[in-house]
Amino acid sequence: MSDMPLPGRLRGLYAVTPDEPDTDRLLMLAERVLAGRPVLLQYRNKTADAALRREQARALQRLCRAAGVPFIVNDDLALALEIDADGAHLGRDDGAPAAARKALGGRRILGLTCYADWSRATEGAEVGADYIAFGAMFPSVTKPNAPPAPFAMIARARRELGLPVAAIGGITLANAGEVLAAGADLLAVVSDVFGADDPAARAAAYRALF
Repeated sequence: MSDMPLPGRLRGLYAVTPDEPDTDRLLMLAERVLAGRPVLLQYRNKTADAALRREQARALQRLCRAAGVPFIVNDDLALALEIDADGAHLGRDDGAPAAARKALGGRRILGLTCYADWSRATEGAEVGADYIAFGAMFPSVTKPNAPPAPFAMIARARRELGLPVAAIGGITLANAGEVLAAGADLLAVVSDVFGADDPAARAAAYRALF
């Protein structure tokens, strides 16, 4: 893990990479997004094989360290540990949260996708997750099968669990205000940032919301 100080209270744009098989293109887009200063960048690729995931994750990690932005690996605790990433983000099928917390130690970030499952959110709080994520908040091409998560869950989590809350799924600049008004700390965004004509300007526009 790098020596950069990790954020205290996680709050801001949480940039999440698209499924991009072309590593050069992925790095070009990521570099532009990082210029807009997200608070975190997550590597997410549901279609790559293990070798490509390792290659892309290592390259993205170098960019993030140069930019001073913590780098999170999605759905793959082993890869996060192998490359000494700044943290891991895990879904319900990616292993026990308590075991992940132990493996990551106290200095790396652990995030959990909770979908619309309150019991998973409470489990995250119990094991010491650094943030929990609810979604999809809106219809989403990257999470087409995720059940809709009610905005009330965000407010409840902030009130009862005391953890930073990430909202994901279909978030755009046009609807981001609704999610922030519900109490979200992090806006996890894929398409609206990486697919923008100017990813740096779009990331900066999100940063200005906080």
